[in-house]
Amino acid sequence: MKHILPLLLIGVLITSCGEEKSKSVEAVIETENLEDIRKKRAEIVAKQQEISEQLKQLDTKIAVLDTTKKVPLITTFTAKQDVFNHYVELQGNVSTKNNLVIFPEYSGVLTKVYVTEGQKVSKGQILAKIDDGGMSQQLAQVEIQATLAKTTFERQERLWNQKIGSEIQYLQAKSNYEAQSQAVNQIKQQIGKTIVKAPFSGTIDDIITEQGSVVGAGQSELMRIVNLDNMYIETDVPERYISNVTKDKNVEVEFPILGKKMNAKVRQAGDFINPSNRTFKVEIGVPNKDRSIKPNLTAKVKINDYTNKEALLIPQSIISENANGEQYIYIVNNKKDNGEGVAQRVIIQTGKTQGDVIEVIKGIENGSEIIQEGARSVKNGQTVKVLDYKNE
Repeated sequence: MKHILPLLLIGVLITSCGEEKSKSVEAVIETENLEDIRKKRAEIVAKQQEISEQLKQLDTKIAVLDTTKKVPLITTFTAKQDVFNHYVELQGNVSTKNNLVIFPEYSGVLTKVYVTEGQKVSKGQILAKIDDGGMSQQLAQVEIQATLAKTTFERQERLWNQKIGSEIQYLQAKSNYEAQSQAVNQIKQQIGKTIVKAPFSGTIDDIITEQGSVVGAGQSELMRIVNLDNMYIETDVPERYISNVTKDKNVEVEFPILGKKMNAKVRQAGDFINPSNRTFKVEIGVPNKDRSIKPNLTAKVKINDYTNKEALLIPQSIISENANGEQYIYIVNNKKDNGEGVAQRVIIQTGKTQGDVIEVIKGIENGSEIIQEGARSVKNGQTVKVLDYKNE
């Protein structure tokens, strides 16, 4: 018994010490005992240092054993020759050479309009009539005089051929006949101006002056006639394209309002450079069988100014530039069976762009494996691993 009591006391002391060490931070703080709080802090700092040392040892061992830790993961694509078409994108307006406002050639009262709006007419068809102011009666009188002059001349000519009469009588009769004939023709021409005819086949788009109105020669607008068969787009092209945008070049046409697209060709390229905006005119013929395309409609045009049938194209987003202003990309060399290879920086020369791709003129060859994703994070000579690699 005398030995049991000391052992119990020692056990109690050890248990109480263990409980003090295992007290939580909250429990120690609640004691408000500064010495205990400082001891607890020292205890936690010691454990922190021990854990940090253990983490360092583990990281060192991982670095030795994990050979892929520092190898960047990338994706690649293979450069292949393809047809590259470059386009000049412009905006133009639809027009037609057969869009005309008709003016009268004679002044007077518009006595008759023979057509209505929307009516189709043929070339030479009579559209309207203007009062001739009595010239028809004048023509009848002059024609009678011309007939008499003709008869007189014919008789005088027969006598002259028979050596009867004087030469002066013959010449006077001839001159009088010719003068009367010219007078008849002149009056007929004036009367002809009172008849308004269609200059080409088309549709009467608008009747501007109503029947019964007084019109003036070259001043009063009578009506508008339009032909939608021969439509074209006119646009201004910057002068730097004058050597590449020529007749028969392919064009992609879009009418945003109509939701319509079509292919066409340049039918005429101007030779005159406008000094005010340094552009030249281009006409693009457009088919209009359904007559949905109207004059002055806005159109977007893409004119093919350059074609390379063996172009190497890459995304613009993978290109970087060094301090000398040189453009470069990365390709993968010495690729192993597991997809790992070496990144090599390649200086390139680029050509024209279209959308998000650009033409590479010099620096890479057909079949080169080019880094795409991760292109801006790798370094020259660095080992990389291709994510999309398949071991076949």
